[in-house]
Amino acid sequence: MNWLNLPTLNSLRAFAAVADAGSYAAAANRLNVTQAAVSQQVKALEKRIGITLVNRVGRGIELTSSGARLARDLEAGFDIISRGVARVNEEAAARPVQVTMSPAFAVEWLMPKINEFQRSHPEITLMLNPTSKVVELRPGGIDVAIRYRDRRWSEPSFDAVLETDMVVIGAPSLVGGRALPDLASLAELPWLQELGTNEAAEWFTYHGIVPKHPLAINHMPGNLIMPAVRRGDGITYTARAFFVDDIAAGHVIELSSEPLFGIYHIETSPGELRTEVLAFIKWLQSKAEVVTAAA
Repeated sequence: MNWLNLPTLNSLRAFAAVADAGSYAAAANRLNVTQAAVSQQVKALEKRIGITLVNRVGRGIELTSSGARLARDLEAGFDIISRGVARVNEEAAARPVQVTMSPAFAVEWLMPKINEFQRSHPEITLMLNPTSKVVELRPGGIDVAIRYRDRRWSEPSFDAVLETDMVVIGAPSLVGGRALPDLASLAELPWLQELGTNEAAEWFTYHGIVPKHPLAINHMPGNLIMPAVRRGDGITYTARAFFVDDIAAGHVIELSSEPLFGIYHIETSPGELRTEVLAFIKWLQSKAEVVTAAA
């Protein structure tokens, strides 16, 4: 098809609307534009193809024979387009909303709340992808990512879901009774660290501490760190929000804290967002919270 030989879609749509509605005023109302705009588009179409399509008769209009033929063809063509768009919309609505986040965030923050969303939106299917990897956001792939940043790198425009103290914690069975006079002494304890991160080393660097010996670090998926900490397998650097109840009950002991240091925020794939994706984002925003020692 030689696209350069075709008139503009706007002019064809305006003429089709006039033919279907029977007047410029009614067509303008259907297209949500001014009557003058519709008239200009029809005149541009007539000039483009060199044929009169519409004649004014009194206060009304009348299609020429050429206009009537074109109107019938356009009706068939736009009907095909309309059905094609409807099918694509149906496919988009049926496609799951794909969400990525860290395993720890998924297990400790999102999953306890997710049933509320599913009860409110039973028509929307979620596909959760917990991973420590930063998954690329692109059309047709992951729709929503919940990313972590700390206060050093975050900007005021970030759409935060969770703002929380970041803490170093350990179980009483591991740290209870130990002499831990300062933060540097935490280098003597085993650390648990999420796969794909360098949290322990970054924590010591942030505090200006150079450990005297290599750190003993066990790497594992974030969702496995939580029960491992509770068992006393090691200490970890994590969000207070994930351990609020454990800290309050004394199941874990807080060894260090950076107030409101961690920010989990929303990022979305480029382009127009589907209605289903917007519904999930709106729900996430309604669940946004701030978790600090003073809370």
